[in-house]
Amino acid sequence: MDEINDIYGKLGGVISKEEFTSKVEEKVEQMSGLCDTKTAAMLVAHDLGVSETTEEQVQNISDITPNSGNVKLIAKVMTVFPAKEFNRNDGTIGRVANLIVADETGSIRLTLWDERADMVKTGNIKVGQNYQIAGYVKEGYSGIEVNIGNNGVLCETDENVEARMDSTPINDIKSGMGDLNIRGRILDISEIRTFNKRDGGTGKVANILIGDETGKIRVTLWDELTETTNEIEVDDSVEIINGYAKENNFNQQVEVQVGNRSTIRKIEEDVKFEENFTPIADIVPGEPYSIKGQVSGLGEIREFNRDDGTVNMVSNIYVSDDTGRIRIALWGDKALLIDQLDIDMPIEIMDAFSKSGFNDEVELSAGNRTRINID
Repeated sequence: MDEINDIYGKLGGVISKEEFTSKVEEKVEQMSGLCDTKTAAMLVAHDLGVSETTEEQVQNISDITPNSGNVKLIAKVMTVFPAKEFNRNDGTIGRVANLIVADETGSIRLTLWDERADMVKTGNIKVGQNYQIAGYVKEGYSGIEVNIGNNGVLCETDENVEARMDSTPINDIKSGMGDLNIRGRILDISEIRTFNKRDGGTGKVANILIGDETGKIRVTLWDELTETTNEIEVDDSVEIINGYAKENNFNQQVEVQVGNRSTIRKIEEDVKFEENFTPIADIVPGEPYSIKGQVSGLGEIREFNRDDGTVNMVSNIYVSDDTGRIRIALWGDKALLIDQLDIDMPIEIMDAFSKSGFNDEVELSAGNRTRINID
């Protein structure tokens, strides 16, 4: 309540305290819980044409904090998310859209409401445009954001902006990290798969594997963003904005999730990646590995029935390097590769999972996440 009083105190008595409080409560109700009381009070102040601060200065994005109040900045549009509609409690339809903008000091999310959101819907706001911006700061779902209502400022400018968006090295990504910006080289692309949602609808999911100079990580794309896989190829460089990292429950590996609050796009930058191959002698059970060597043994293709009644295939090969020899089980369509292999043929096997096999000897399992190169 003290924060609300502070905002009212800066209005200079343009309306009574009771009327101001009533407008704030009405704004909270109108926004259907999408903003808190403090944000509603700041929005009411904007509606009254009064700034929360007596003098606003253009500032750097890196200087913005949750307590910055009203801010002015000049920034370049880096990402445009689709506008959405929502039902207000008073029966009217509200509109909201999000942008990611950046200056030379960093990046921040903009939340646009109603008429400002319509600028996204009509395509008037595009990536690469520079804008003068005035709005109010709040702590949003993905961190600090600047909200711009009908009385805020979003005006295109000819002023040049040197935009910078920090990118997190892949090796530094930990489970639970959000608002991730990542640049990587495409190493592998999966097919788009459909699934049934709990609400009865149908969803889509696809995976890509990306790498940079520090490592590699699997990225899961959801719903509309799965279509990105039709626009990219292996060895392209991409940028992911506002991804979320979580641990895969099946293999305990950290992956990046890219959904409706994220974006992924192809970039011109040539992101470097070099595969890290492990000597066969150093492989222990329970981890994914990449190896390279020569084919030193070939088995036969064997078919078997899964528990669900479908038929699968498996074949076994042996690979040797200067440090040792290991058996690799090739599953599914990869089992057919045995017909293309010969003894002493060079081979690279990436992201095969190690386990204890016959006589407790370590072996590798090459499944649908494994990549195999043969010369």
